[in-house]
Amino acid sequence: MNPEPLVLHEIDGPVATLTLNRPKALNALNPELMDQLIGVIADLDKNDAVRCLVLTGNARAFAAGADIKAMADSTPTQMVKEQRFANWSDVQRYSKPIIAAVSGFALGGGCELAMLCDIIIASETAKFGQPEINIGIIPGAGGTQRLARAIGPYRAMELILTGNQIDAQEAYAAGLVNRVVPVERYLREAQELAAEIAARPPIAVRLAREAVRYGADTTVRDGLEIERRNFYLLFDSADQKEGMHAFLEKRKATFRGE
Repeated sequence: MNPEPLVLHEIDGPVATLTLNRPKALNALNPELMDQLIGVIADLDKNDAVRCLVLTGNARAFAAGADIKAMADSTPTQMVKEQRFANWSDVQRYSKPIIAAVSGFALGGGCELAMLCDIIIASETAKFGQPEINIGIIPGAGGTQRLARAIGPYRAMELILTGNQIDAQEAYAAGLVNRVVPVERYLREAQELAAEIAARPPIAVRLAREAVRYGADTTVRDGLEIERRNFYLLFDSADQKEGMHAFLEKRKATFRGE
């Protein structure tokens, strides 16, 4: 009998929901789970009917970290050969927006995975942090860089050097998450937001996402160049013509991703 997949997914119209499925391990992110996750996202990226993704865990844990058992006795040579974490950025490489629906623990690799997403919806029970310092290492999947960009270098420095956690409201105040909602509501909130984004013109969504992502990692001048290029490119899309004519004609636009 085949083992249960480590990543479950279901499609509801233009929204796909991906669920991390190692509940007994608090969804610890071992290489097998990440390989499956990246494979599922890659397949959904080719499905034109799917326009937005939601990534979640369960009420107790989004993901409590990377799998320490898989790393405890590793050597530097093994880490280099295995290129551990090298494929994590593939989560961002695909073209469709990803919303993280986070409840419970999002620690270490779990926090890093949430930050790879484009939007974070948190339940009131969510806890974020980079506790790697407590086991003698540092974040290795982007935590030192993305957390500093999300909440500022001084707040990030404190969290990374102490290994302390922040709750959902603190994460919201710091700018790490978009919304905080009751635990019974967090997944539905993310799915409804995903459906709202999916109703927008998909080419424009893709290029807007690209411009924001690129701008976050470069200078304002270079970011403006990408923004302007993408703005011009959209005037070659049928959705731009439909959107503007619908506005002028005072009717609802129908976007086809063309």
